Amino acid sequence: MTLRIANGAGFLGDNLDAPRRLVESASLDYLTLEYLAELTLSILARLREKNPAAGYAEDFMTVLASLLPALTAQPSLKIVTNAGGMNPCACAQAAARILAGAGLGGEKIGVVDGDDILAELPALQSAGCAFENLDTGEPLASLKQPIVSANAYLGAREIAAALASGARFVITGRVADASLTVGPAVHEFGWKWDDWNRLAGASVAGHVIECGAQATGGFYPHWREIDLADVGYPIAELEADGNSVITKPEGSGGTVNRETVAEQLLYEIGDPAHYLTPDVDADFTTVEIEPLARDRVAIRGATGRAAPERYKVSLAYRDGYLATGQMLVYDRKPVEKARACAEIILARLKAAGCEFRRVNVECLGAGEAVPGLHSPPPGLREVMLRISVHDPRREAVERFTKEFAPLATSGPAGLAGYASGRPQARPVFTYWPTLVPKSRVAPRVRVQTAAAWSEPD
Repeated sequence: MTLRIANGAGFLGDNLDAPRRLVESASLDYLTLEYLAELTLSILARLREKNPAAGYAEDFMTVLASLLPALTAQPSLKIVTNAGGMNPCACAQAAARILAGAGLGGEKIGVVDGDDILAELPALQSAGCAFENLDTGEPLASLKQPIVSANAYLGAREIAAALASGARFVITGRVADASLTVGPAVHEFGWKWDDWNRLAGASVAGHVIECGAQATGGFYPHWREIDLADVGYPIAELEADGNSVITKPEGSGGTVNRETVAEQLLYEIGDPAHYLTPDVDADFTTVEIEPLARDRVAIRGATGRAAPERYKVSLAYRDGYLATGQMLVYDRKPVEKARACAEIILARLKAAGCEFRRVNVECLGAGEAVPGLHSPPPGLREVMLRISVHDPRREAVERFTKEFAPLATSGPAGLAGYASGRPQARPVFTYWPTLVPKSRVAPRVRVQTAAAWSEPD
């Protein structure tokens, strides 16, 4: 048996047509959709604050509606996604209304939650969980700013449990990205939860496909040689022994080769001998990558050890406000003029009593996207001046947003960009990486028909 799992989304905001194109052009058992990052959770938490029925990846509803013909034509196709974000039940209810409206109200939706531990933080701290910052070692008790979100990275167990209960659609909150692939593999192959090498193999496959087209040509150094306009998204063909083949739909753009797979394998992994997930401690140093044919690359030999006893936690706190403004500066000496404009703006702000915790001035086009690597090119005549400020005081940041337009008549000639309007002051959420014992988190699984989910509470 070969299990074909594709991933049609690598982040919230990815190509909305990719999932539909995947299922229409390839025979699949599972489609995964990965929407969450640390910043995304904070954004969704803020949306839920404003509206208790929000806080999930609304892009999923657009995608789901586009998949309805394929779901009807391919009754064995299942979908696993973390689109639930901060509100998996609300996500399931919205999805259920779409399914019920298409005559699919009898299909089962499984919801996995329990990852949101924000409300439990005080009790967990009282029970001895210090939530030390993994970068600084500081305990969470030292943090004075308000916490916005705290989500444990759950694993594949609950996904597999939902599938075992008959769910065709599994919607989760924060789970580890690779677990979206591991859950279906465990369910279909009947692996045990201590089959470490097989779990490691599925985690490797899930890690390779989790970022969508990054495995099929995105970020590829030779991108000029391939078609990225019609890039195909990745498919992992898993075997019962945990080995896999990475491919993409036949005829689609992009490429799958040893380089694209190896680059994605090494993406965001830390110690390659200990890729820690909730499901397994995977050793990537034993992995072998072998091209088999055009757009077909085998991954073999992953090994694993017992899973960690603690979940990673994505925790974010409010850290003041940020605004970024920019304008085009034209001159024989554009960098000099741009920096003078920045000095004018900051001097006026200082006179108004506004100095900032952090200020960053950039002259884009003069090599400052990669500071220190390149000097401004000869004959440079224009740059994009970009100024960013960060401060605890919203009023100071908002005053900054009002200082670009006045340069139209009270600054040097040769400036453009005022028509785009004032910059916006935005809240800043700072990441606090930490861990929590698995024994202190209670994941939940709930499975019922779309018709039942779509009924009002």
